[in-house]
Amino acid sequence: MKKLLPLVILFVFFGSSAQDIYLHCGKLIDTKNGKVLSEKTIVVSGNKITSIEDGYINAKSPEDRVIDLKNKTVLPGLTDMHVHIEGETSRDGYLKPFILNDADVAFNAAEIAKRTLMAGFTTVRDLGGSGVNVSLRNAINSGKTVGPRIYTAEKALGTTGGHADPTNGRKKELMGDPGPAEGVVNGVDDAAKAVRQRYKNGADWIKITATGGVLSVAKSGKNPQFTEAEIKAIVDTAKDYDMQVAAHAHGDEGMQRAVRAGVKTIEHGTLMSNETMELMKKHNAFLVPTISAGRFVSDQAKIENYYPVIIVPKALEIGPKIQDMFASAYKKGVPIVFGTDAGVFPHGQNAKEFGYMVEAGMPAMEAIQSATIIPAKILMAEDEIGQLEPGFMADIIAVDEDPTKNIKTLENVVFVMKNGVIVKE
Repeated sequence: MKKLLPLVILFVFFGSSAQDIYLHCGKLIDTKNGKVLSEKTIVVSGNKITSIEDGYINAKSPEDRVIDLKNKTVLPGLTDMHVHIEGETSRDGYLKPFILNDADVAFNAAEIAKRTLMAGFTTVRDLGGSGVNVSLRNAINSGKTVGPRIYTAEKALGTTGGHADPTNGRKKELMGDPGPAEGVVNGVDDAAKAVRQRYKNGADWIKITATGGVLSVAKSGKNPQFTEAEIKAIVDTAKDYDMQVAAHAHGDEGMQRAVRAGVKTIEHGTLMSNETMELMKKHNAFLVPTISAGRFVSDQAKIENYYPVIIVPKALEIGPKIQDMFASAYKKGVPIVFGTDAGVFPHGQNAKEFGYMVEAGMPAMEAIQSATIIPAKILMAEDEIGQLEPGFMADIIAVDEDPTKNIKTLENVVFVMKNGVIVKE
């Protein structure tokens, strides 16, 4: 990686020459049709795929470049619909807000972004941080640093004492009374104002915490924390600003309020009932399962002093249940899109989620589609990402084996191209 970085920076700042790139692909995943194709050549010009040819096509010009992936399986860059790119789990994680400056957070986030991209995730949806996530998105988009394409919710919205209240667990002098500017909502008027503030701050999405959460310094991990009227005000206001809403939810009542109010994705969904599953199907709301996070927190909660004491019983209760819920939701036909909650566990290990999904009963090809064509539609980028097709962005990755036969091969991505630029070879 250290040897590659100067080349990456050269491409990012000055662009490649006018050469075309020919990728000779032993196998190619057709995510649209759910098929594995053999012996194809992908031709890339600039940041787009210009053609996909049968067989291995020779370069047309001496300036063009040929990449030999004949013993690899090639597929579109992956999308993780639930990450927290500003930070990462650690034993001292609850101390960091008091000792890190925004600049510290930004440098950490830039490293995390590179790690995520090198793991094959060329697009992510960031669901809550401090606002540094907006600056990182802009820096990546302008070529100042390397990372995945980011759709960010900026700061998540919660209620007073709720999962996204940034002052939970602090002494009274530090609690204050945060409001919409800080992402704390109490009432319909606050709800609209908080959404408009997120728009003003540069958010692409709105994220709410419809129920209690595991890792907040608060007692409940599952109680509903917004009224349905508040959620409806958030959804309606977001729509005015061309944004959609994601809802963190472990408890069933909070999920039902969120789905009825029109949120697009339910994050985690741990205690989801059959009734809620049917409601999600009716409203075309997607489950973002985050099995990886559930398994990680339940394991870490068994390590003394890794989490504050108030968190441990929530982690032990909620974490182990997510995978079984996912299995039931899949069998019921609930719409599902790939998301991990990376940051709750180490970034770069996002692809472990595929193995957990397949283990719970989802076929490998459907798991791959949940991280390619499905998120592209939700992000309203279905004509740009998620497929290897002419005219699409040249977001292309390769792995050693056929992931439809060994899904764990996605945990070791050996080639990454984003926007036509090779960043890992």
